[in-house]
Amino acid sequence: MADDPKTTAPETFTVTKGGAAKNDDFTPPKPGSKRDTWTDGTRTLVYDMTAEALPIREDDGTLIGHMFALSYVTDQQDKTDRPVTFLWNGGPGGASMMVNMGGMGPKCVPADGMNALACPQEPVDNPNTLLPSSDLVFLDAFGTGYSYVAKSYDSKKVWGVDGDADAFARGIAEWMTRHSRWNAPLYIYGESYGTFRNAVLMRVLGEKGIGVTGVIEQSTILDYAYTLAGNDLYYMGMVPVFAAGANYFGKAGAGVDQYEWFDKACDWVEGTYGPALIKADTITPEEEDKVAGELSELIGLKKKFILRQHLRIELDSWRKHVMRDQGLFTGRYDVRFTEPAYMRVQGDNEFFAGEDPSMDAINSPYTTAWMKLVEETGYQGSPNYVGLSFTVNMDWNFMHTAPGTMGSPQCPNVAYDMATALRRNPKCRVCFLGGIHDAATPWWNVKHAMGKLFLPDALKDRIEYHLHSNGHMAYADNEAIKAIAPELAAFYEKRHEDKR
Repeated sequence: MADDPKTTAPETFTVTKGGAAKNDDFTPPKPGSKRDTWTDGTRTLVYDMTAEALPIREDDGTLIGHMFALSYVTDQQDKTDRPVTFLWNGGPGGASMMVNMGGMGPKCVPADGMNALACPQEPVDNPNTLLPSSDLVFLDAFGTGYSYVAKSYDSKKVWGVDGDADAFARGIAEWMTRHSRWNAPLYIYGESYGTFRNAVLMRVLGEKGIGVTGVIEQSTILDYAYTLAGNDLYYMGMVPVFAAGANYFGKAGAGVDQYEWFDKACDWVEGTYGPALIKADTITPEEEDKVAGELSELIGLKKKFILRQHLRIELDSWRKHVMRDQGLFTGRYDVRFTEPAYMRVQGDNEFFAGEDPSMDAINSPYTTAWMKLVEETGYQGSPNYVGLSFTVNMDWNFMHTAPGTMGSPQCPNVAYDMATALRRNPKCRVCFLGGIHDAATPWWNVKHAMGKLFLPDALKDRIEYHLHSNGHMAYADNEAIKAIAPELAAFYEKRHEDKR
C-alpha cells in the first residue's frame, strides 16, 4: 500500500499467542510448518506452509535483524523449472499479509462486492492463487509483521529506499540458501510501495549476481513527484480515476462503458487538461470556463466548484463531494467503496486523509484469517503483529540517487532503476497490473513514468500492461482478480520462450 504521509493513525496491532514481547531480547521462534492441500475443483496441489524468521546479516556478519517469511512450497519433486516468487505489500511500513490473504496465497478471504466483510472469516482455497505457477514466499519488511531489526543495529539503515532494497535482496538470498533453491526461475511481486521496492531491487539483485526472470507490479508507483499536491502531474493522474468513480456512481458518463469512459478521460487529460494546467494564471477566463465545464462532465463535480479550485481538484475534495448529496464519502484505495460522511466537528483534514472505506471493508477479516493460518503452523509469533507500521512510514528515508543521475531527491524516480536493470538483463520480463478505481497509485501516472524512459522496442516488448476494474487492492474485486489469474499464468509461461 502506498500510504499518505499526512496520515498519523495508530499502528495496527493484532494479539497472538506466545512469543517474545520485546525486540531488546528477541529470540527467533522455532520455524513452524504444516502440510496442506489446495484445489480449484480440477487441479489439486499438496504444499508445505512454513513460517520462519530468517537471520539477515551484512557482508561482515553483522546481524541486521530477523525477516519473517511465510512460504508455500509444493511437493513437486523435480524443481528444476519450478519458479519461486517473493511477494510483499508496500507502505512503506506494510507487512505482506494483505497480498497473501487477499489474492496470491493458496488460501484467501473472498471480497463481497463493495460491502464490508463480517469478521471473522474462514479462509478458503483460492482459485486465483499463483501456486500452480510458482512456489510462493511472502516476506515482511523490517519493522512490520513479525520482522525485527536487531537491537544493536540502526533501523534507519533499512528504513529507506536503498537500505530496504538491500535487506530484501539479502532476505531472498537467505531463503534460497536455506531451501536449496538457487538457480530456480526467480520472480518478485510487489504491491504499491512494493512496486517501487521492486524497481530498485531488480537492479540490486542483478548487481549481486542474482538473475530475475520476472517482475510483477501491482498498483504501481515509480515516481513520488506525482504524489505532491500542486504538481500538475498529480492532478492529471487523478482525473481518470475521478471519472471512473463518477461513472460508477452514475454521476457522469451515463450508459458509457467504464473502460471507455476511463480512456476518454485519459485522452482528455493529455490533449486538453495538461496544456490548460501548464498555462497556470495566464489561462483566459473563457478557456478556464470551457475546461471546467468539460472536467465537470467527466468527474461529476459542479463547474462552479471546479472554477473556484482553478481546475485543480485534490483527492480528498473529490472524495468528500462526489457523493455528498447522499451523505457519503468515498474510498481512496478503491473509490467505489463508501461510508457515511463525518460531522463537521470531525472535519480535520489529516484525520480524513487516513479514513478509507475500502480498507475498513477487508482489513480485520484478512488479518484474523491470516493469523489463524500462521497459528496452524505452530509458529509462536510476537504478541503484537504489526500489519501497518506508521513508525516505519513516518521515519522512511526517501533519498535515492537513480543510476546515471546526480543528487538524491526526496521524491525519487525509480523508473530509471528499472530501465537500468532491463538493459543489463534483457531476458527479464515486467508485468504491470492496475485498476481504474485506484486513487492511491493512479494508472495514468504509471504509463507516463514508463513512457518518459523512451526505451527501445526490444525492451518495451518485455513489458506488458493489464488494466482492470479494481482499486488499489486488486484482490478486493473478485471479478478483477479472476481476470488477472490467467494473465499471470501466461506471464510465467513466457519464460520458456527466453531459454534460447
